[in-house]
Amino acid sequence: MNWKSLVPARWRGTAPVAAAQALTPELESRIRESFNEAAGDEEHFPATIDPRIFHVQLILNQFGDLSGRRVLDAGCGKGRFARILRERYPLAEVWGADISDAMLKCVPEGIRTVQAPMTRMPFEDGFFDAAYATESLEHAVNIEAAVAEICRVVKKGGQIVIIDKNAEQFGRLKTPEWERWFHRGELEDLLRRHCREVSSRFISYWEDVPPDGLFLAWLAKK
Repeated sequence: MNWKSLVPARWRGTAPVAAAQALTPELESRIRESFNEAAGDEEHFPATIDPRIFHVQLILNQFGDLSGRRVLDAGCGKGRFARILRERYPLAEVWGADISDAMLKCVPEGIRTVQAPMTRMPFEDGFFDAAYATESLEHAVNIEAAVAEICRVVKKGGQIVIIDKNAEQFGRLKTPEWERWFHRGELEDLLRRHCREVSSRFISYWEDVPPDGLFLAWLAKK
């Protein structure tokens, strides 16, 4: 697959990995408006995803039966992953949180939504049995705060999955100036501040294709 072809032209810059920075109101507004505009781009920001993709299978296998449980898609976009979890487990309570109100309008019925950045989610401590973030943490800007927030809203013993891109591969795709990619140990260290079990692995987009170093999955139990 040609990953560069999946990136909107307006994001094809040449900026290096951004240094840690604050999510200022001005930057938060720019990110929100960028994704509000992107919501109309179904080619690069589709509302559905092939359930055979390994990203999906990893989350399903890690969480197990979600019936009667509450799960969060942090940075859900149009809810393409949440849609599959809801279809697979209709008795689960699936939530999606996203910074973009336009993206949330595309989330299918049956999934509860809230508009909020990952650094400030309006949920009580331990509200969820499980949470995941798929290629969304990279847009959170204040990564330390976002990881802490995801962990905060998951109950003790709950599971967390983060799937995102490897900093060693930065430059392979063009990105907006705020986007961060992550070193394997970087997110492991942040998760260990809040979780008692943490591991990571390289993954591929497809189960039968060997990982090429672009994607990493971080798995944690609080």
